[in-house]
Amino acid sequence: MARRFPLGPLLAAVAIAFSWAAHAQGYPDRPVTLVVPFAAGGATDTLARQFAERMARNARHPIIVENVAGAGGTVGATRVAKAKADGYTLLVGHVGYMAAAPSLYKQLGYDPAQDFDAVARFPDTPMVLIAARSGPHQRLDTLVDLARAKPGKLNIANAGVGSAGHLVAALFASALKLDVVHVAYKGNAPALTDILAGQVDGMFDQSNTAIPQVRGEKIIALAVTSRERLPQLPDVPTLAETVLPGFEAATWYGIYAPKGSPREALAWLGARFAEAMQDSAFTSKLVEQGYVLIRPELRGPEALAAHTRKEVDLWRKVITDAGIPPN
Repeated sequence: MARRFPLGPLLAAVAIAFSWAAHAQGYPDRPVTLVVPFAAGGATDTLARQFAERMARNARHPIIVENVAGAGGTVGATRVAKAKADGYTLLVGHVGYMAAAPSLYKQLGYDPAQDFDAVARFPDTPMVLIAARSGPHQRLDTLVDLARAKPGKLNIANAGVGSAGHLVAALFASALKLDVVHVAYKGNAPALTDILAGQVDGMFDQSNTAIPQVRGEKIIALAVTSRERLPQLPDVPTLAETVLPGFEAATWYGIYAPKGSPREALAWLGARFAEAMQDSAFTSKLVEQGYVLIRPELRGPEALAAHTRKEVDLWRKVITDAGIPPN
């Protein structure tokens, strides 16, 4: 006669075994979503996709980039801030919506310094002050001289209110005490079109998008905002060595997770980021594209969190001094 065994204890044991097996596998046990709050194909999106591919190279699951554009990046940032803090929804942070947004929006759906766990800081993108090669500004001093001689006549284009180009132009004008007109466009492409047409005098553009334009010989680079000259533009001076000693500015990026995310997930992400930055082939490619590698001690979570708080204070002063009204 066949013996019968109670199924309850057996099923419980199987469930416990599967639970321990899942725990042993660790994070990530499914794809991770990396939210880019801009449209696909832009500078932030391009950088994010390179890191997503490299960081997940030896993982069981991919890091998937999802574009959630809108309101200068704040729509995507808000979504991540309110997402489940399980390590599976991350944000690519950017100076615009992680530092300037608190001063540009009356009602922001998140606090950059309080609602996120910082993970790691990407390489920076310095800005390049560009003008039309056939235009009147062939050197930095002619552009500055015009601004000083005719207050309110110098037009500086940007990709939109609160964009990195807008913020750096405001910082540049404030530091030199210049009265300039900030002309906002819906993206870099229409701004560049008007530069070439002579409708505006210049623009601060990110190095990774400006360098190809300069090499195309329709745009001239007047200065860069990095501490040192860029190797891709060795003949272009820095603002620090010309009209603004000590000046340095860049578009910075970082990975953030919703506040309270598991330590295991944050540690895994940090380790994968460190591996990427130790890959010389990977970092050499970034440098060639115009990015500037920052020192290892400035890349980690504590450094990025401190940098975020510092930048919120910096851009609050710049925006207030420039008289940019919040939306």
